[in-house]
Order: sequence, then structure tokens, then C-alpha cells
Amino acid sequence: MTPSPYRERILDHYQRPRHRGSLEAPLAVGEIDNPVCGDQVRIAVRLDADERVTAAFDGEGCILSMAAASMLAEHVQGRPLSDVRALTDQDILDLMEVELGPVRVKCALLPLRALQAALEELEDR
Repeated sequence: MTPSPYRERILDHYQRPRHRGSLEAPLAVGEIDNPVCGDQVRIAVRLDADERVTAAFDGEGCILSMAAASMLAEHVQGRPLSDVRALTDQDILDLMEVELGPVRVKCALLPLRALQAALEELEDR
């Protein structure tokens, strides 16, 4: 059986995460966890003078939640804040490039929920 390049991409992001760690001088941080499975994701964001996003994540969890966090952090780097605010669940599922069942979808969307929490914090400032 030939390995799927999509699964390989998920494993690559899990094993070699992009933008994982702390972010110097974040403007906002969103943290969320899934008490059912124990996954936890923290996303920190800051903006440059042109309101372009820089993000970093940290956390613990399954392959899907951590790979999704890496893919999301990579995806939002340098994007306008308005574009990042407009991200949908389907955008994240499209980044994953695999079909996921209802339980696994929650894992993949956890990083987006953390990012949305950070963006809400930005709005409250």
C-alpha cells in the first residue's frame, strides 16, 4: 500500500512543526482545550504596522490537532488581519487535505478555536 501524500503532510507537520513555541511580545493569546481527549492548543498573535499577522502555537495533543496547529500557524503568517478573521472551519479542513470523521474534525478545528479566541482578545483591546 502506497502512503498517502496527504497523510505524509500531516505527519511532517506533526514531526517538524512550523511556528511552534513562544512569540515575543504577543498582542493576544488564545488557549483552548478539549476535555474529552485532553488536547490543548495555545496560539499567540501579534500584528505588524500593516496589520499583518505573526502567530506561534504551543500545546499538547494528538497528531491531528498538533499538525493542524502547525498548518494554521504557517497559513496565517504575514496575512492581513481581515483575512485571518475570515477563516472558516472549511478553510482549516481544506488545509488538512484529508477526509475526517466528526470526532477527528474537532481535533483539527481546535487550533482555529484558539486563534479565534486570540482574535477576540484583540478586539477587546
